[in-house]
Amino acid sequence: MAKEIKSTVKLEIPAGQATPAPPIGPTLSQYGINMGEFCSQFNEATSDKDGIVTPVVITVYEDNSFTFVTKTPPTSELIKRELGIEKGSGEPNLNKVGKLTQEQLTRIAETKLPDLNPNDIEQAKKIVAGSAMQMGIETEEDSK
Repeated sequence: MAKEIKSTVKLEIPAGQATPAPPIGPTLSQYGINMGEFCSQFNEATSDKDGIVTPVVITVYEDNSFTFVTKTPPTSELIKRELGIEKGSGEPNLNKVGKLTQEQLTRIAETKLPDLNPNDIEQAKKIVAGSAMQMGIETEEDSK
């Protein structure tokens, strides 16, 4: 017999850095989850991701047990890491803060592909380029 689902919780947590402290602890404790167990499982599952913000979807069951699925990091996080910048432009149409090469676009698109709708890398690159544009980041023209 399948377990009854009590709730689904979505959080963004730096990989390998979950702790029972706010904001994670107070958010999850209201669902009766064993915080220590969740933090150790999440940290173990994301230990290879070097602290990058990782979305996680936690399914809480009626018996207070849980399962979780990690998603790919937000596109903006991947772009910032790729360019080594702290944030995007406050005025993306006027002030550009960086430029992505086609190789960088491809790397980010390949990382995001499992969580995106397109079936091919070229469409995924267009989605990433659109996110970059919103952040005030230019993209190198495709040399085809």
